[in-house]
Amino acid sequence: MTTTADDIWRILAELAEAQKKTKQLSQETERKFQRLSQESEQRFQESDRKFQQLIQETNRQISAVNKQISTLGGKWGRFVENMVAPACETIFLSRGIDVHQVSQRVRKRINSDTLEIDVLVTNQDSVLVIEVKSSLGVEDVKDLMADLKRFRLFFPEYNQKKLYGAVAGIEIEEGADKYADRQGLFVLSQKGETVGILNPPEFEAKAW
Repeated sequence: MTTTADDIWRILAELAEAQKKTKQLSQETERKFQRLSQESEQRFQESDRKFQQLIQETNRQISAVNKQISTLGGKWGRFVENMVAPACETIFLSRGIDVHQVSQRVRKRINSDTLEIDVLVTNQDSVLVIEVKSSLGVEDVKDLMADLKRFRLFFPEYNQKKLYGAVAGIEIEEGADKYADRQGLFVLSQKGETVGILNPPEFEAKAW
């Protein structure tokens, strides 16, 4: 079969038409891609804006909750101290410790260092330092022991007295009471409408 000049022109015309359609299709695809890219970018920017707003709102709520917890913690701590301090006048008598004076929030400063005692119980020959927490943990027990080690530096007027320590809390984290007992510290907590000593009868307090 002989290919004529007309056949060649027809094939070239068909090829040109196919190229034209391909170009149109490519251009249309490009326009769709650009439109989708713009829409995706807009959706991404909108999602990012909403996400940033969500983060800001979450941070605001966290800050408000932390402030409420801090305020509540301070009030709760004072409430616990107000329960512990009056109870000290009687509960230590059962352990052979007379109580002559109970003081709250005793604070002493040496240069830039400060030592604050939640509740201080004294008699003729003994002084008892009580750390009060709404929720008592092992770290609180360790903090008290650190304070007991430097107590006489801040309060040399008690150097001739025996020094004892106690921790008190409405809630006691698991193991904190046993840890304090092993360190020779009294453990106080709520018993009914008052405060009592949780240490067993055979407990012997450590003199620091």
